[in-house]
Amino acid sequence: MATPVLVVDDSGMSRKLVIKSLPADWNVEIHQASNGQEALALYREGKAHVIFLDLTMPVMDGFEVLEALKREGFNAFVIVISADVQPKAQERVKELGAMAFLKKPVKADEVLHVLKEHGLL
Repeated sequence: MATPVLVVDDSGMSRKLVIKSLPADWNVEIHQASNGQEALALYREGKAHVIFLDLTMPVMDGFEVLEALKREGFNAFVIVISADVQPKAQERVKELGAMAFLKKPVKADEVLHVLKEHGLL
């Protein structure tokens, strides 16, 4: 059975780059959202076992998504991908339950490492 993967970023180009960075042999069903509100709706529909989440987005940002998921007792692996590499931002996303923080532009070998490290591959 394919793993539901959700890629969340307000930039379509960034979403494509994340999708291209996923291992070719990983059996996934990919969903996309351009803001946090869309992401939460897809998560609630069961379309997000693994979430690649940007932090800076309109409507609802990545921090707000993580806070909402935490309130709901989320059951997903969240990997934050952001250009905001400030230590405080990285600390905050970890406190909110993200399993990893990768900087933009994302690299396939870094994605592979995180997925293997957390037993997702």
